[in-house]
Amino acid sequence: MLRRLLHFPSFHRLLPRPPKLSSPQKYAYPSLHFPSLLSPPSTVIYRPIHAPTILAMADRPTNSTSHSHKYTNRLAAEHSPYLLQHAHNPVDWYPWGEEAFAEARKRDVPIFLSIGYSTCHWCHVMEVESFEDEGVAKLLNDWFVSIKVDREERPDVDKVYMTYVQALYGGGGWPLSVFLSPDLKPLVGGTYFPPDDKYGRPGFKSILRKVKEAWTNTRDTLVKSGSMAIEQLSEALSAGADSNKLTDGVPETALHLCSEQLFGSYDSTYGGFGSAPKFPRPVEINLMLYYSKKLEDTGKMGGANERQKTVFLTLQCMARGGIHDHIGGGFHRYSVDECWHVPHFEKMLYDQGQIANVYLDAFSITKDTFYSCISRDILDYLRRDMIGPEGEIFSAEDADSAETEGATRKKEGAFYIWTSKEVEEILGEHADLFKEHYYIKPLGNCDLSRMSDPHNEFKGKNVLIERKDPSEMASKYGMSVEKYYEILGECRHKLFEVRSKRPRPHLDDKVIVSWNGLVISSFARASKILNGEAEGTRFNFPVLGTDPEEYLKLAEKAALFIRKQLYSEETHRLQRSFRNGPSKAPGFLDDYAFLIAGLLDLYEFGGAIDWLVWAIELQETQDALFLDREGGGYFNTPGEDPSVLLRVKEDHDGAEPSGNSVSAINLIRLASMVAGNKAEYYRRNAEHLLAVFENRLKDMAMAVPLMCCAVDMLCVPSRRQVVVVGERTSKEFESMLATAHAFYDPNRTVVHINPNNKKEMEFWEAHNSNIALMAKNNYAVDRVSALVCQNFTCSPPVTDHASLGALLSKKPSSSSA
Repeated sequence: MLRRLLHFPSFHRLLPRPPKLSSPQKYAYPSLHFPSLLSPPSTVIYRPIHAPTILAMADRPTNSTSHSHKYTNRLAAEHSPYLLQHAHNPVDWYPWGEEAFAEARKRDVPIFLSIGYSTCHWCHVMEVESFEDEGVAKLLNDWFVSIKVDREERPDVDKVYMTYVQALYGGGGWPLSVFLSPDLKPLVGGTYFPPDDKYGRPGFKSILRKVKEAWTNTRDTLVKSGSMAIEQLSEALSAGADSNKLTDGVPETALHLCSEQLFGSYDSTYGGFGSAPKFPRPVEINLMLYYSKKLEDTGKMGGANERQKTVFLTLQCMARGGIHDHIGGGFHRYSVDECWHVPHFEKMLYDQGQIANVYLDAFSITKDTFYSCISRDILDYLRRDMIGPEGEIFSAEDADSAETEGATRKKEGAFYIWTSKEVEEILGEHADLFKEHYYIKPLGNCDLSRMSDPHNEFKGKNVLIERKDPSEMASKYGMSVEKYYEILGECRHKLFEVRSKRPRPHLDDKVIVSWNGLVISSFARASKILNGEAEGTRFNFPVLGTDPEEYLKLAEKAALFIRKQLYSEETHRLQRSFRNGPSKAPGFLDDYAFLIAGLLDLYEFGGAIDWLVWAIELQETQDALFLDREGGGYFNTPGEDPSVLLRVKEDHDGAEPSGNSVSAINLIRLASMVAGNKAEYYRRNAEHLLAVFENRLKDMAMAVPLMCCAVDMLCVPSRRQVVVVGERTSKEFESMLATAHAFYDPNRTVVHINPNNKKEMEFWEAHNSNIALMAKNNYAVDRVSALVCQNFTCSPPVTDHASLGALLSKKPSSSSA
């Protein structure tokens, strides 16, 4: 999809300098001129974005149903959906590995490395234009060894070369196209390239010829520059802290600074932080809600309300916009315009888990079922469309699909968009009501912004967006608001049934540990937070009204799948992903950190003690593999693969939070559960980690909002602890646990314990004898007790959930102000 008009610069040495694009990241078009890397950026921010293209290649061939192929390459033996998509290209692709490296050394030729992922629109475009072209394939096969990498399966490889491209050229994105020496040093790189020269911009075939000439004539210069780049990036991106403690004042200023920086980019009309294209970035919501709670606890209600308003408007506009799938549930990747209307239609698992969580947080603050229904909408979508038979949760759905069965091309958004006539034929008597509510027009509705559809690709088509107030509309049609919502739900269900017969977008059924961890968290949290919905709350399609307890079972089943398929009981190590078997890639920092966070939520929100035990085991493995014990913080890789040239300490909280931010919070949470030397060890590691990123916290806090929350959490004098004692099978036990989680409080730890359970008692006696003693002293048959503890003192036990709610609704006796 061609999103914007571009002016391309002329050649500069090998390739042109990067054009400036109105996008989240500038795309990089490299030259053989390597600028100085004395001060490379400490943080690399990537977002998959629409690459510029000269050809209107929004569509691509559908997957062939034939078993006969003219070409088959080594990727046919791989498990990754992305690699399998390229298994029948005429390009002689290799997977990342020694076989490819040895072949490059043997032939003494450069490597062409192409990195993408299965639901990447512009990866598909480049495949159709270049990698399926026999002429391009001949150039690649004659002059290079070509390697394909799935960035979701091998984020470590992607990080090395994306960091290089971004540091040198100021931009990045996927597909990533990098030329390497046989010893894997980068030579030149870029992102998407069209096949032929146009408008002063070199095509991919010209680039191949230029790189071949440079390899033949100026090889030494190329290789030396690549080696220097890697050395300097390695030094800059793996630095440690001068001290293992934070400088005084940093915790107090980081939250405020981040909030102010976000306020500077806040859109008071449509919500969100920043301009189009708009990405959901839940860590920004996390920061604003955390800071508002801190201000509220210290009596600064004006500042608290101001920050909450930015969150609630953003969440409301996202939910009503086209970025939200009103028919099937869940959220698309991002909106190309400022009003959250026309999305890039792929759906990513990491978005669903995080977005569900921030809507749950909004509900726990407001008790407004608008927010709880959106969280249910996301989780029910995942349950229906994204979970496998053993509980595994799949990675993504593509933006592209065929318009009709048997069509030879795919188009972006085809599965999701509607004509006015289709809606009329399907909905009959309620069509006018539905069309008015969702802004459906005969000529198409992608006209709310000049950025929504600048090239009329959706002419005559409609992306559903809510622009009418339901109360006013119900009054206009002479019915109650409840009846109005019921009719909208019935209409959505009818459209869903028709849509279900359309060719579906490609499903990436790869199971990624880190992303599953994010969703395990949201399912577990929903199992208790949604108990706060008023009795008799009505749901309309696509919300199913699932019993919240079912969400806990889904979280447990997903965690069990990972333990069974992607975890070694002998080595205590994780593998990164699964599809028809575990991938070859090891687990990376994010896999450990996100899974540990999910397991902590799984335990705190009602799961068995086994999940907490496993979280502690995984933290020990994470520390052994990734912790820089001298410099502080965690590297993103174990450092055991010599083909991965950089070990990076990441801090940026982007579309996904950084592994270091999540790890800091995990360590603080663990320290609040265990006692003695172990608790001190966790807190010490957390502070040393945060000290590594002190400059970011002081200067560019907006880049690390979740880390800003972590640094404040570390300095809270005492986290509030809720200890629930009793038989887990009782109804009152569940009510107590739901009440313990009913109020928004990110500085709360919930422990539940059954003194008759030998395994639980042995765990607490070994890790925190005070909790074991509390359990013994407050247990009685047929009774559930709860204690609220803070500042080393506990309230008298309460024995009903209403009394617990009254205790928890009080302001904390001590705050971090």
